[in-house]
Amino acid sequence: MANENILIIEDEKKIADIVKSYLEREEFRVSVAPTGESALSQIKEGFDLIILDLMLPDIDGETICTSLREISDVPIIMLTAKSSEDERVKGLGIGADDYVVKPFSPKELVARVKAHLRRTVGAKKKILSFNKGSLIIDPVTREVKSHGNVISLTATEFKILLSLAERPKAVFNRLQVVNLVQGFDFEGFDRVVDAHIKNIRRKIEDNPRKPSFLKTVYGVGYKFTGIPDS
Repeated sequence: MANENILIIEDEKKIADIVKSYLEREEFRVSVAPTGESALSQIKEGFDLIILDLMLPDIDGETICTSLREISDVPIIMLTAKSSEDERVKGLGIGADDYVVKPFSPKELVARVKAHLRRTVGAKKKILSFNKGSLIIDPVTREVKSHGNVISLTATEFKILLSLAERPKAVFNRLQVVNLVQGFDFEGFDRVVDAHIKNIRRKIEDNPRKPSFLKTVYGVGYKFTGIPDS
């Protein structure tokens, strides 16, 4: 893992310069967009990870995140002064993969960047198929199909689904789900995990209220109950 392209969307030059400097020390290729408009014009160039400030002068970060999710599943780390649990859950609910609150440690941010990229690059190669092909997960292309239709998952949603699908029938509590994909702040992690599971169910289940793949084990957590195809 080296030389991946990272886009920093941040209007505070001092913060952007510090983050850029720390990332470049690790041999990442880094671009900076000080506004939402300039960021959206650069997205087509292709990036392996995006660091997104929510408080921008022209377009709010939530709008940018939503727009990105319509065209890409690139990992997004939100960088913001909004520290409440509700704000974090909201950000993750619209497609962010991680949430770093200002003031922050540049070293910790770099570690999170590496963790997200490591899981993205290091996905296993075996294609997983369940319930007679009704759900297919390709770890290499990171493509998920439900009844033959391609499903758009965020990077974190994909990591959660893949991690649970690789261990059918195993029961995971919320903390174990966090440990599988990492990156979440631990305060309020239970609501964060629940929000991601809800989003995944909405996308892959025929009836999200009666899931066939991601079932709740009440009082414990979740398990993947798809039947692997031989």
